[in-house]
Amino acid sequence: MKHEEKSFDVIIIGGSYAGLSAAMALGRSLRNILVIDSGAPCNRQTPHAHNFITQDGQPPAAITQAAKQQVLRYPTVSFAQDTVTAISGVNTDFQIETASGQAFQAKKVLFATGVKDIMPEIPGFSECWGISVIHCPYCHGYEVRGQKTGILTQDETAVEFGRLIKNWTKDVTIFTNGAATFDQALTTALNIEVIDREISQISHQNGQIESLEFRDGSSFPLEALYARLKFRQHSDLPKYLGCQITEEGFIEVDAFQKTSIPGIYAAGDNSNWLRAVSVATAAGTKAGAFINHELIQENF
Repeated sequence: MKHEEKSFDVIIIGGSYAGLSAAMALGRSLRNILVIDSGAPCNRQTPHAHNFITQDGQPPAAITQAAKQQVLRYPTVSFAQDTVTAISGVNTDFQIETASGQAFQAKKVLFATGVKDIMPEIPGFSECWGISVIHCPYCHGYEVRGQKTGILTQDETAVEFGRLIKNWTKDVTIFTNGAATFDQALTTALNIEVIDREISQISHQNGQIESLEFRDGSSFPLEALYARLKFRQHSDLPKYLGCQITEEGFIEVDAFQKTSIPGIYAAGDNSNWLRAVSVATAAGTKAGAFINHELIQENF
């Protein structure tokens, strides 16, 4: 949609589930909105989204496209494929600049920018990520139930994660890719084998894992591998603006999705460890409602 106007009630940075959900809430509140999205969602390689009622099993891109089409039916909502490069100003008067040279003004800003996973330096890992190397049993566990499954971890989360995954399959092995830092007696009590050999690569076919290959020349057949990766914020702008960041690396928000900077909100994976489509969507709806409420309060 065209966006001739340069001044908006709200600019939403990030056009995936949280951003589009907020845009719908604000569009239905008669707010003049611009969504700016770079087109690089973190789940772009994942073939199907799950645990989201009415959309279970749909490709993530299809859900996003349908949402975008519905949101843009509201005449006050515009969309731009671009990257925000700079933000300045204060509450009710923010200036936004983009990579294409555009400049906009907004009363409020919502970051729905998500996070970027940091892939381990294991050949084949990134190709399998989101397909057969997965992060969440609630999102993917049903599809790999009963299969030969691994968990990639070195730290104390191995015990609790191992106990969790055994709900979906009893054939679980923990791979530490080097020395473990947890008490292996606890995993032994769970009847979970721990293999500490260093991984040289993941053998796969089109992202479907077949085996782990180790540096000593051995291999281990596998059908699914869970991994909880480190991440960084997809956008550094909230940090540069002074938004408080938690020890875990999330943007700190209150119950209304407000950051520590007046007029700046955040919603979705960038501010919540529960990485699920439904959770991001709900956070976006909440952010949109409370942004509208704040705009109303400021007008009276």
